[in-house]
Amino acid sequence: MLELAILGFLAEGPLPGHELRRRITHLTGYSRPVSDGTLYPAINRLTKAGLIERRPAPEAGGGRYVLNLTTAGREDMLRRLREPAEHEITDFSRWFVILAFLSLLPDRAEQHAVLRRRLDFLEAPASFFYDGDTPLRAEQAGDPYRRGMLLTARATSRAERAWLHEVLDGDGTRAADEQSRPQPHTRDRKD
Repeated sequence: MLELAILGFLAEGPLPGHELRRRITHLTGYSRPVSDGTLYPAINRLTKAGLIERRPAPEAGGGRYVLNLTTAGREDMLRRLREPAEHEITDFSRWFVILAFLSLLPDRAEQHAVLRRRLDFLEAPASFFYDGDTPLRAEQAGDPYRRGMLLTARATSRAERAWLHEVLDGDGTRAADEQSRPQPHTRDRKD
């Protein structure tokens, strides 16, 4: 996902490495800071693959450079957005990186296909905890901290599903209807 974040931010325009790092840190949050030891090897991989290029930036001082997205880099970024791996759909942090750049896909039908995959995941029964093969609901959790996890996840899932329905339906009416109905037992460990 780091590589997608690099490509996505560079699709918005050329950036020096330190500014790219700042933007990625803001996107991923301070709980997952991006170190130089992670960022610069990724930049080097993308440069060697011909997906980004470095240009000297003498106005910024000696040894400084600006990163640019190449045509091949734009194509690779669009492919990654069109065809995210299953774990990129199901992992919340990875999903947010996809979502941050999904509007760069020029075709709304392709955007919606990715959103539908996330919605399908969220609507499938699941939990953090199970009794055999049966997902446990928050009301069944004896441990108050596990119950808190499940209640928080349920609220997050409901909000995200409502938003996804609003976007996919185009007018928001399904999202409003869904919020007024009892919610099924759903994925992302919400119930």
